[in-house]
Amino acid sequence: MFHALVHSKIDTEGLSFSFSQHDTETLNAIGEKDDADVLAVSCARYATIADRWLLLPHGASVGRGYGPVVVAKSARTLSSLEGARIGVPGLRTTATMVLRILLDRFEPVTIPITPYARVWDALRSNEVDAALVIHEGRLAFEREGFACVCDIGSEWSADPAKPGRRDGEKRPLPLGVNVIRRALGDDLVAKTSRVCKRSIAWALDHRDEVMLALRDTTPLDAAGLDRYLAMYANDEDTREMRSDVISAMETLFVEAAKRNLIARAPTIELAP
Repeated sequence: MFHALVHSKIDTEGLSFSFSQHDTETLNAIGEKDDADVLAVSCARYATIADRWLLLPHGASVGRGYGPVVVAKSARTLSSLEGARIGVPGLRTTATMVLRILLDRFEPVTIPITPYARVWDALRSNEVDAALVIHEGRLAFEREGFACVCDIGSEWSADPAKPGRRDGEKRPLPLGVNVIRRALGDDLVAKTSRVCKRSIAWALDHRDEVMLALRDTTPLDAAGLDRYLAMYANDEDTREMRSDVISAMETLFVEAAKRNLIARAPTIELAP
């Protein structure tokens, strides 16, 4: 998202940036405090901060027939986890919102995604009955010896009994988005959006260089990182948000509001 900005690879139109990296749920909390101007947040979090933040039309992470996974020590059904303790990466994450739509009743136990091994330790010690894993954990659970209970992206997309499908259409699952503070004003919002889009485009066009820069920030090996970026930082969805992703966000928020997971489904407003 910002490699090109850090290393002065693009024209910033006179803007300067400072950067701070955090885990997903910490970023979601920053959205509540307005302690940043541009922010990566869970799509679910956008639903509750849309009055102060605009959605940027680039930088999204989207699952198309895949997404976060519920894992356990051994194979079991999702319905068998009714009332169970399930580790989640944060109460305001998209993954947790979708799981609450798919599974009527469970006890969420927040297990931050850092340190990386924390969720595996919780599963092995029976602190939780299952865990909802995102990011690198979504690709590493089999290597760690755990079984997939449910891919919630696939469930959301393909199950005709669930709200993710309409008239046979497979819906994408928008997971992470970038937002920008409305208070910056129209001109600065538009300029910042242009620069951020340029940075993302540069990264997509120079993928090998960015992969080298990321190698020390992830537990994934080169093949795993390549797969991860193909899934969640790609030309199809990250360069520019597609209309079916916006539609899927609207569906997600309507379903969440029906279940009182959010107060209301917000109007989705995109920055230029």
